[in-house]
Amino acid sequence: MQGRFVTVEGTEGVGKSTNIAVIKEWLNERSIPFVATREPGGTPLAESLRELLLANRDESVDATAELLMVFAARAQHLNTLIKPHLDAGTWVLSDRFTDATYAYQGCGRGLDLALISQLEVLVQKTLRPDITVYLDVDVKVGLARAAARGELDRFEKEDVDFFERVRKGYLARVSQDPERYLVVNAGQELPAVKRDLLAALDCAFPQT
Repeated sequence: MQGRFVTVEGTEGVGKSTNIAVIKEWLNERSIPFVATREPGGTPLAESLRELLLANRDESVDATAELLMVFAARAQHLNTLIKPHLDAGTWVLSDRFTDATYAYQGCGRGLDLALISQLEVLVQKTLRPDITVYLDVDVKVGLARAAARGELDRFEKEDVDFFERVRKGYLARVSQDPERYLVVNAGQELPAVKRDLLAALDCAFPQT
């Protein structure tokens, strides 16, 4: 039986790590075999590309170069980790996937969404997540949380307007394919976020 592919998305400071831990607990309670991974990253080569993408640097990073690095990392990740596990019947839980590319490089950077779509088909063929958990929070709230964590990476240093565009990009994706997304209000207190997330998972996967 094919494994299920679950991704978690959101802007900075939405609490992805905390909520991924909740999803792991949910999977473990049901004895579902899974592997947790992240994007960019997930394999040694993809992690090296992640370091290049996130590093603060004096040189301006061209948006198209950034996009191609993202998809280079994704191709490696997909073909050496994600697909083999799914084919073996293992669920894959990923911190970000291609929705982030549409939101950050497409809406945030202003790149052509049609170009991203072409790369998506080239790299992924027909593979898409089964379910995407979208954690939504006011941008300023999320950025304040991110700043409280410590040193910021290159993306986290972008201005509020950039992240407003990213959030709008995510919400546009949700509106285009609402059945794939579990939208959770991440601006609530943690117990309420956990409650809503677990309820959404139970609804999405009622037979597990």
